[in-house]
Amino acid sequence: MTVNNNFSDIAYNRKSIRLYDESVKISNEEMLEMIQKSTIAPSSVNMQPWRFVVVESPEEKQKLKPLIRFNTRQNDTSSAMILIFGDMECYEYGEEIYNQAVIEGKMSPQVRDEQLAAIIPYYKNLSREKMNDVVKIDSSLAAMQFMLVARAHGYDTNPIGGFEADELAEAFGLKKDRYVPVMILSIGKALEEGYDSIRLDAKEFITFK
Repeated sequence: MTVNNNFSDIAYNRKSIRLYDESVKISNEEMLEMIQKSTIAPSSVNMQPWRFVVVESPEEKQKLKPLIRFNTRQNDTSSAMILIFGDMECYEYGEEIYNQAVIEGKMSPQVRDEQLAAIIPYYKNLSREKMNDVVKIDSSLAAMQFMLVARAHGYDTNPIGGFEADELAEAFGLKKDRYVPVMILSIGKALEEGYDSIRLDAKEFITFK
């Protein structure tokens, strides 16, 4: 797979695709590579709360179909549907993450211990509403990163927010209280060009002070 490193081609020309070439399959190895690149996205205190479920088999897509409302064309034709969840207990990985930082020489054991002693209790004591905000913001950054990475790999994507959020986690074997759905991304090779959408001029939304 040739990777496109031209940012203008990757970002500025991105379109949301709803109909894909059904003959195009993405190997698990390449999917893993794209997700790995996506996880360089920033996250609060590096807790990395994003969780990915790659739905690619006909059987699992059939299970997803009644949960995605008006987005069945993407589900039927895409190479895969990427379900992105936020882990409300992501702090359980804190020690593993910070230990790896020490191993790679990115922080000292003393700094690790000091930061974990402050971060873990803080996260555990956050309200569910606040934690929900944290993991959804961080996981959305990873989702956008994945869309750019996929484009660089020659694939097209479509972010989907219309789905049965209350049912998604349990339908795919995840604990509903722990894993909150953030969005779904369809991915594949576009069979149609997609449509141009309008964006207001940035000056409408910016204030310099």
